[in-house]
Amino acid sequence: MSCTVSRVFLDTNVLAYQFDAGEPLKQQRVRELVTDTTHTFVVSTQVLLELFVVITRKLQPPISQEAALRALVGLTRLHVGPADARLVLRAASTAGKHKLSVWDAMIVEAAAEAGCEEIWTEDLAAGSTLRGVRIVNPLAVT
Repeated sequence: MSCTVSRVFLDTNVLAYQFDAGEPLKQQRVRELVTDTTHTFVVSTQVLLELFVVITRKLQPPISQEAALRALVGLTRLHVGPADARLVLRAASTAGKHKLSVWDAMIVEAAAEAGCEEIWTEDLAAGSTLRGVRIVNPLAVT
Protein backbone atom coordinates (compact mmCIF):
# COMPACT_ATOMS: atom_id res chain seq x y z
CA MET A 1 0.00 0.00 0.00
CA SER A 2 1.46 3.38 -0.99
CA CYS A 3 0.80 6.68 0.70
CA THR A 4 0.48 9.71 -1.52
CA VAL A 5 1.79 12.91 -0.04
CA SER A 6 0.27 16.01 -1.60
CA ARG A 7 1.97 19.40 -1.82
CA VAL A 8 -0.13 22.12 -0.25
CA PHE A 9 0.60 25.84 -0.39
CA LEU A 10 -0.33 27.67 2.81
CA ASP A 11 -1.57 31.23 2.40
CA THR A 12 -0.88 33.92 4.97
CA ASN A 13 -4.48 34.18 6.17
CA VAL A 14 -4.55 30.51 7.14
CA LEU A 15 -1.16 30.54 8.87
CA ALA A 16 -2.00 33.68 10.85
CA TYR A 17 -4.74 31.83 12.74
CA GLN A 18 -2.07 29.79 14.51
CA PHE A 19 -1.23 32.97 16.43
CA ASP A 20 -4.70 34.51 16.74
CA ALA A 21 -6.00 34.04 20.27
CA GLY A 22 -9.10 36.00 19.21
CA GLU A 23 -10.15 33.08 16.97
CA PRO A 24 -9.62 30.03 19.22
CA LEU A 25 -11.59 27.57 17.06
CA LYS A 26 -9.73 28.53 13.89
CA GLN A 27 -6.46 28.61 15.82
CA GLN A 28 -6.99 25.02 17.00
CA ARG A 29 -8.10 23.86 13.55
CA VAL A 30 -5.06 25.33 11.77
CA ARG A 31 -2.71 23.91 14.38
CA GLU A 32 -4.22 20.48 13.72
CA LEU A 33 -4.09 20.90 9.94
CA VAL A 34 -0.43 21.88 9.73
CA THR A 35 0.65 18.76 11.62
CA ASP A 36 -0.94 16.47 9.02
CA THR A 37 1.90 14.33 7.67
CA THR A 38 -0.01 13.38 4.51
CA HIS A 39 0.92 16.79 3.10
CA THR A 40 4.13 18.53 2.23
CA PHE A 41 3.53 22.17 3.08
CA VAL A 42 4.90 25.02 1.00
CA VAL A 43 5.06 28.77 1.62
CA SER A 44 6.67 31.62 -0.27
CA THR A 45 8.86 34.52 0.74
CA GLN A 46 5.78 36.71 0.26
CA VAL A 47 3.81 34.62 2.78
CA LEU A 48 6.61 34.84 5.35
CA LEU A 49 6.78 38.63 5.03
CA GLU A 50 3.01 39.09 5.10
CA LEU A 51 2.71 36.81 8.13
CA PHE A 52 5.28 38.85 10.05
CA VAL A 53 3.28 42.01 9.41
CA VAL A 54 -0.07 40.43 10.26
CA ILE A 55 0.99 38.86 13.54
CA THR A 56 3.02 41.84 14.77
CA ARG A 57 0.63 44.62 13.68
CA LYS A 58 -2.87 43.36 12.97
CA LEU A 59 -3.61 40.74 15.61
CA GLN A 60 -5.17 41.89 18.87
CA PRO A 61 -3.05 41.55 20.87
CA PRO A 62 -0.14 41.54 18.46
CA ILE A 63 2.73 39.07 18.78
CA SER A 64 6.11 40.47 19.82
CA GLN A 65 8.69 40.90 17.07
CA GLU A 66 10.89 38.30 18.79
CA ALA A 67 8.07 35.72 18.87
CA ALA A 68 7.20 36.53 15.26
CA LEU A 69 10.80 35.98 14.21
CA ARG A 70 10.81 32.60 15.99
CA ALA A 71 7.62 31.71 14.11
CA LEU A 72 9.26 32.58 10.81
CA VAL A 73 12.32 30.52 11.67
CA GLY A 74 10.01 27.57 12.33
CA LEU A 75 8.26 28.04 8.99
CA THR A 76 11.57 28.01 7.11
CA ARG A 77 11.60 24.25 7.78
CA LEU A 78 8.93 24.04 5.10
CA HIS A 79 9.69 24.40 1.43
CA VAL A 80 9.98 28.17 0.85
CA GLY A 81 9.48 29.22 -2.75
CA PRO A 82 11.43 32.32 -3.75
CA ALA A 83 10.11 35.32 -5.65
CA ASP A 84 12.00 36.47 -8.69
CA ALA A 85 11.38 38.71 -11.69
CA ARG A 86 9.98 35.84 -13.78
CA LEU A 87 7.44 34.96 -11.07
CA VAL A 88 6.40 38.61 -10.72
CA LEU A 89 5.79 38.92 -14.46
CA ARG A 90 3.75 35.71 -14.54
CA ALA A 91 1.73 36.94 -11.54
CA ALA A 92 1.03 40.26 -13.26
CA SER A 93 -0.26 38.35 -16.29
CA THR A 94 -2.32 35.96 -14.13
CA ALA A 95 -3.79 38.89 -12.18
CA GLY A 96 -5.15 40.41 -15.37
CA LYS A 97 -6.32 37.14 -16.88
CA HIS A 98 -8.20 35.98 -13.75
CA LYS A 99 -9.13 39.39 -12.30
CA LEU A 100 -7.06 38.83 -9.13
CA SER A 101 -5.00 41.20 -7.06
CA VAL A 102 -1.35 40.90 -7.98
CA TRP A 103 -0.69 39.65 -4.42
CA ASP A 104 -3.17 36.79 -4.82
CA ALA A 105 -1.75 36.07 -8.26
CA MET A 106 1.74 35.82 -6.71
CA ILE A 107 0.38 33.17 -4.33
CA VAL A 108 -1.15 31.24 -7.24
CA GLU A 109 2.04 31.44 -9.28
CA ALA A 110 4.26 30.47 -6.34
CA ALA A 111 2.04 27.45 -5.67
CA ALA A 112 2.08 26.42 -9.34
CA GLU A 113 5.87 26.87 -9.51
CA ALA A 114 6.31 24.67 -6.42
CA GLY A 115 4.17 21.89 -7.91
CA CYS A 116 1.39 22.21 -5.35
CA GLU A 117 -1.93 20.45 -5.85
CA GLU A 118 -3.79 22.83 -3.52
CA ILE A 119 -3.69 26.31 -2.02
CA TRP A 120 -5.23 26.55 1.43
CA THR A 121 -6.67 30.04 1.73
CA GLU A 122 -9.73 32.03 2.71
CA ASP A 123 -9.03 34.68 0.04
CA LEU A 124 -9.79 32.88 -3.22
CA ALA A 125 -12.89 31.09 -4.49
CA ALA A 126 -12.87 27.65 -2.87
CA GLY A 127 -13.48 24.87 -5.34
CA SER A 128 -11.98 26.72 -8.28
CA THR A 129 -8.73 25.80 -10.01
CA LEU A 130 -6.18 28.41 -11.05
CA ARG A 131 -3.05 27.52 -13.00
CA GLY A 132 -3.67 23.85 -12.25
CA VAL A 133 -3.89 24.38 -8.48
CA ARG A 134 -7.13 23.67 -6.56
CA ILE A 135 -8.31 26.37 -4.17
CA VAL A 136 -9.37 25.00 -0.78
CA ASN A 137 -10.71 26.80 2.27
CA PRO A 138 -9.66 24.38 5.03
CA LEU A 139 -11.65 26.38 7.59
CA ALA A 140 -14.99 26.33 5.79
CA VAL A 141 -17.77 24.69 7.73
CA THR A 142 -19.10 21.76 5.76
